[in-house]
Amino acid sequence: MTDLGFVAPLRDALVAADFTYDRVAGDIGDDAHRALGRNETLPALRRTTSGSPLDTLVRLFLLQAPVARDHAERALPGLVDRLCNAGLLEQSVSEVAARTDCRPYATEDRDLWIVSDLTPGLDGAPVAVGPDHVLGISSASTSLAQLTMREPVGSALDLGTGCGVQALHLAGHADRVVATDVNSRALWMTRLNAALNGVEVDVRNGSFFEPVAGERFDLVSTNPPFVISPATGERLVYRDSGLPGDSVVEHIVRTGPDHLTDGGWLQVLANWSVVEGRPWDERLGSWLRDDCDALVVQRETLDPASYVELWLKDSGHHGGPDYTRRYDTWLSWFEESGIEGIGFGWINVRLGGSGSHQLLEWPYDVEQPIGPAIHAWGEAVTDLRGLGDDQLLETTLVARDDVQQETVGRPGAEDPEAIVLRQQRGFRRARTADTLEAAFLGACDGDLTVGRLLGALAALLERDVDELRSAYLPVVRELVREGFLEVR
Repeated sequence: MTDLGFVAPLRDALVAADFTYDRVAGDIGDDAHRALGRNETLPALRRTTSGSPLDTLVRLFLLQAPVARDHAERALPGLVDRLCNAGLLEQSVSEVAARTDCRPYATEDRDLWIVSDLTPGLDGAPVAVGPDHVLGISSASTSLAQLTMREPVGSALDLGTGCGVQALHLAGHADRVVATDVNSRALWMTRLNAALNGVEVDVRNGSFFEPVAGERFDLVSTNPPFVISPATGERLVYRDSGLPGDSVVEHIVRTGPDHLTDGGWLQVLANWSVVEGRPWDERLGSWLRDDCDALVVQRETLDPASYVELWLKDSGHHGGPDYTRRYDTWLSWFEESGIEGIGFGWINVRLGGSGSHQLLEWPYDVEQPIGPAIHAWGEAVTDLRGLGDDQLLETTLVARDDVQQETVGRPGAEDPEAIVLRQQRGFRRARTADTLEAAFLGACDGDLTVGRLLGALAALLERDVDELRSAYLPVVRELVREGFLEVR
């Protein structure tokens, strides 16, 4: 691949044009921005006709429209020939066109730019991508970015980096970032993106954890090529591992902890097989190690037909001459393998825990980013670790500020038919509670210990205090683990 000497002047040109996520969204307007999210360019083309550097860059990179050479030279002064030599642009006598995408992107506190291969399928054009296609910003990459914890760490690994989106995020809170991939084109783009955004990333070639053998990290973040297929030999590297089924995900979950520091986290965005006759959580639970805590969340489940249709469209085979054959082969393999559904979700594993494994089906809306809620779950598990009943009775708890109580019942009724405790943030969990549980939660303001609160409620309700403690200490643990209560 070519050297990266053009990167610094390219960054200067992007800054000078104010080619940022917010500025572009404002320039093309809400309707055109939403249309572009649907891969439709016409509304944005209608809004970017001024010939200004910003409009030119939007048309060139985001809309994949050729621009006049003089417009390109104004937007990218002294760079057109260099970017053509580097493979980012191509030119004719009078026009310049993009060969790669250069897209503005934003974190909470930084404007970034991401270079990747061109977005396929704009305006309904046939999808044609090569096996080494480097995917840009996608729903999967943004989902993983929202899932990943952002606490400061010493070292972080972006496993299967693609164009380096996660590595750029990790560089914002990790002292050292390593990014790996088997696609040499992806590794070049990751180096380009790291230089373009002024961050240090150690980029390495190799499969799975081979490039980091013997090393350990405080955080590993990965969106592996998880598409569940029969591994017929064809593969798009960004989505297909070449291994059958979900074995790539299983391998990462089983071996990933070997590359974590004590207390380090492995966070995986993945698909997995839902196999006939075996609950999904039992199957994934068998991948988890006893020396690790784990929170696994199944966000949705697709039936095999919907899944095959999704990925055949992604690869551009929908409507093609061999679409039916591919569809039938894939469905037949699912049937032969006993796969009755495909789960999608998050696998979070922390090395050095007490083997607390929670596998949760949670298709409901959550607060994004969800990473802080995953971290809070880990903190709650740590707080509860080693706390016997006697220690828990001496602990002081505080109800989380966002928890609200809802009551359901007939108007005017003396007692509600049901009480629901509901979080407004994080997972936005809800649970049905009895009056004692609700009263206990409401009284947790950090002043009295668990034992004194339960004693007071026992006296108020004329209940045996030992019986009440026996019945409600497990409930208190659940309230802490689920984030309704926090240890003071």
